[in-house]
Amino acid sequence: MAGKRSNARQFALQALYQWQVTRQSPAEIERQFFEDQDTREIEPTLFHELLQGVPAHLAELDLSLAPLLDRAVESVDPVERAILRLGAFELLHSPAIPYRVVIDEAVDLAKLFGAEQGHRYVNGVLDRLARRVRAAEL
Repeated sequence: MAGKRSNARQFALQALYQWQVTRQSPAEIERQFFEDQDTREIEPTLFHELLQGVPAHLAELDLSLAPLLDRAVESVDPVERAILRLGAFELLHSPAIPYRVVIDEAVDLAKLFGAEQGHRYVNGVLDRLARRVRAAEL
């Protein structure tokens, strides 16, 4: 069984996907998730940080990802785009989380929700980002 932090990332991915598609406010989506989902098995603080942090830092995240992508950020599959933004947010704004954990969690999400080979794309992009922003850790 996945841990509460992994579950929080999975819920955050679903919520961020909803945000990308509907452009509802993150606060409204968060309220809906806590009303509609069984959230006992997630870490609510991490879910909140991710759901609020990705939209709040969207321009920075997309700028950090853009040079590492083979196409425009908006052209990336919406699920993989949400995973990449989630991973980039954690790499840039959660230095206490080891880069390898961030990448492994993102790859697991891509295997679960992404296209057939999407996890390889996510792994490659986030690995290159980690080399740029977590060089000291590497």
